Amino acid sequence: MTTVSPTSSASSQSGSATSQAGLIADYELFLSILTTQIQNQDPLDPLDSAEYTSQLVQYSSVEQAIKQNQNLEEIIASLTSNQSMGYVSYIGNEVTADASTTTLSGSKASWSYSLEEDATGEFEIRNSAGSIVYSGEIELAAGDGTFYWGGQTDSGQQAVDGLYTISFDMKDASSRPETVKTTVSGVVDSVDWSSGEAVLKVGSQEFPVSSVVSVARPS
Repeated sequence: MTTVSPTSSASSQSGSATSQAGLIADYELFLSILTTQIQNQDPLDPLDSAEYTSQLVQYSSVEQAIKQNQNLEEIIASLTSNQSMGYVSYIGNEVTADASTTTLSGSKASWSYSLEEDATGEFEIRNSAGSIVYSGEIELAAGDGTFYWGGQTDSGQQAVDGLYTISFDMKDASSRPETVKTTVSGVVDSVDWSSGEAVLKVGSQEFPVSSVVSVARPS
């Protein structure tokens, strides 16, 4: 069953709404001060025309800033919608992607891998900021396999849900470097934006759309 999760943009909308409210508050305060100043000016010594014109210009600038902010909101919403619809086109198509990045969700994450020779070495798991959260030594057998991670970190804490990337530094029995391939191919079942980035699901694997290296119609 194919599913599409809606884009999560609450934080960006919240920040924009705060900025908009600030502009409107400044606009209303400026209008109130200008109106009060005109109502209470001395008839024998009225407000200087040049100063009054300058204040009107400021009044106009605030008004334009509010309108520009509203227009930008509409443009951003339109672009986000168009981009989201573009990602939907992945559903039902076969993709090949660099699967070194996957999603940790509910204390579960896994990476499919393959290598030609038995190898030993080290692995590192990094968060979306590039910081190492978990590492260690490992032995891998030749062929295909799956690396499972429960979300534990080197400091003994539980990592938060999100995107994590694994890397390997391995050598075979003759101390020659051995490449661990983490690419994955398959038909996309769904697209999820709940993490803030479009994530494709292929079978039991999840990876960001930015890791896709090729797309083709299923054979």
